[in-house]
Amino acid sequence: MSETQNTQAAKRQRTLIGQVVSNKMDKTVVVRVERRVKHPIFGKIIVRSNKYKAHDETNQYNEGDKVEIAEGRPISRDKSWTVVRLLEAARVI
Repeated sequence: MSETQNTQAAKRQRTLIGQVVSNKMDKTVVVRVERRVKHPIFGKIIVRSNKYKAHDETNQYNEGDKVEIAEGRPISRDKSWTVVRLLEAARVI
């Protein structure tokens, strides 16, 4: 029994860094994660992005904030990520 607990604890949790795109929902933010990929034919570096809905219990993150999200158990149909911490606040002009 303790062996399975050790392997679960040793398993790394997936984390991603992205920018908050929307915070209009209650306790949820939409985070866009960008990654740079080399095109298979042309060889040019292109930017690919995915959007993830992440749980924000206190509604403290705003659009433009750079945040770190971690994968967890499913919270709703679309939401299985949680915001871990704020890396950089959005600049207000």
